[in-house]
Amino acid sequence: MQQDLVLGLRMEDVLLHIISASAVVFNGQDLEMMDESFWSDVDFVREKITPNFASYIISKTLTEKAALQFGAQHGLDVVTVIPSLVVGPFICSKFPGSVRSSLAPVLGAFLPGRPRPLLCNFPLLNDAPQAAHIFLLEYSDAKGRHNCSSHIMNLKKLSEFLRAKYPEFPIPTPESLAETKGLECPGLSSKKLLDTGFKFNYGVEEMFDDAINCCKEKGYL
Repeated sequence: MQQDLVLGLRMEDVLLHIISASAVVFNGQDLEMMDESFWSDVDFVREKITPNFASYIISKTLTEKAALQFGAQHGLDVVTVIPSLVVGPFICSKFPGSVRSSLAPVLGAFLPGRPRPLLCNFPLLNDAPQAAHIFLLEYSDAKGRHNCSSHIMNLKKLSEFLRAKYPEFPIPTPESLAETKGLECPGLSSKKLLDTGFKFNYGVEEMFDDAINCCKEKGYL
């Protein structure tokens, strides 16, 4: 659901950790929005999710739980940042899975004979994980989990947006995607993070503009 980024930082008695929305949303509950009280259910994931992705979700979930438990046992204030699908420019040498997933209609993933992307409904953001990490490092009252997600899209809305914004790409129509099957991820409520005074800086257009321009520069488009 993001770039494969896991950061741990010890500063005096505070541990900050960037984890993943995968540790929140895969629990079989049919809800439109989830806050930090929700956890992915390991048994549900093992039963319902393909093995390769299931191992990723389980590792993220158990890692975050272990970090919070470690903090409780050792007197640390553990602060976790839980980002959704990161969309935007990238500097890594490989094509990030989060950007590939969000640009699936642009990349031809819905053409006949091509494998379909896993997600049909997903929360999005841009550079916020790093910005939130720095912000919470300096926020003295930060404690526990913090969802970090600025927007939510489903395939229909994504198709409508991309077709209007980027007519040069053969993006499927919303009607042709109506029967596409996949995971319907809920949105992540970022109220706790926003209540600290943190602000998101990018809208959907900027996020996709930056991602597509970066892909062009790197030869993926």
